[in-house]
Amino acid sequence: MSHVLPAGCSPLRGVLVLLALSCLLLGTSLRAATLNLFIWSEYIDPKVVAEFEREAEAKVVVDLFEDDASMVAKLRNGGALQYDVVVAPDHTVPKLIKLELLRPLPRARFHSITNIDPHFLNRPYDQGNAYSIPYLWGTVCLYARPMPGHPLPSTWGVLFDPKLQAGPFLLMDGMRDLIGAALKYKGYSLNSTDPNQLKEVRDLLIDAKRRSTGFEGGVGGKNKVLSKAVRAAMAYSGDALRGTIEDKETVLLIPVEGTQIWVDNLVICSGAPHVELAERFLEFMLRPEISARLAGALHYATPNRQARSLLDPVVLKNPSIYPPPEVMAKLEFLNELGKASRLYDEVWTQVKAR
Repeated sequence: MSHVLPAGCSPLRGVLVLLALSCLLLGTSLRAATLNLFIWSEYIDPKVVAEFEREAEAKVVVDLFEDDASMVAKLRNGGALQYDVVVAPDHTVPKLIKLELLRPLPRARFHSITNIDPHFLNRPYDQGNAYSIPYLWGTVCLYARPMPGHPLPSTWGVLFDPKLQAGPFLLMDGMRDLIGAALKYKGYSLNSTDPNQLKEVRDLLIDAKRRSTGFEGGVGGKNKVLSKAVRAAMAYSGDALRGTIEDKETVLLIPVEGTQIWVDNLVICSGAPHVELAERFLEFMLRPEISARLAGALHYATPNRQARSLLDPVVLKNPSIYPPPEVMAKLEFLNELGKASRLYDEVWTQVKAR
């Protein structure tokens, strides 16, 4: 390609003009780099995204999902070639690995993973954290608006016992979350594969569905409690806690029967279009100051032990975010069920159909 210098332009000045144009084009190219992030709704601080964009001279395009099943389905249907980074729930990671939808992480690059609390490393869903880095953790809880003068008991019976129903309520539109809550209410493990226990839970959920106003994702359920469309809904702890801050008449309840503890993870898709930028994003998110800002803004617990020293001590003492030992003892992680997952699929199909 030839370049014609403007009339009266000296050769030296022309070189400088072309150099400036080249730098401008190079800068534009760098700034045009794009990270495609697939994440739960209301689950990242926009200020953190903006800081990464400035630092990396890149654009972050955020796409949202409301339940893990739809996330997995989208990745299976071409999303693994479209997205760079996904926030994946713990129990979905083995399935994504088996389907070859995730890219192994270059461990030498992520030395800051030592910032993560060992309790959240080397979990059964990803031994050695070959594919995943913990992002945030929390619980599945109840979010409710009690009637004045009638406090609600901290039990899943608010949903599953007609005598304790305080008004219109929603069930969570997530198979493992909802079936797990029902199993805990009945005194079983939320990873039970006992056909009789699952049939018992199926009948319990069908009855609850008939009394409910339907199904919603965690954020949708929280918003409907806030709007006074329902009195109670299942929610994720951070969403529920933000709701209680917004409306002091609402409450977060961790059921006495126990509930699910979960950890969401940052993973890179096997066909990620921008691998280096994705790796840089994960490194950025591992920084203690970034983890602390995310936890503070979203009201979820951080697995980054270095970040905890940067949090307000009042936050660290909040039992809704960091449950005390006696509550932690009743929390369970979801396990990948393998072939037994068909039993859950059958229960879910029957509950949704009736």
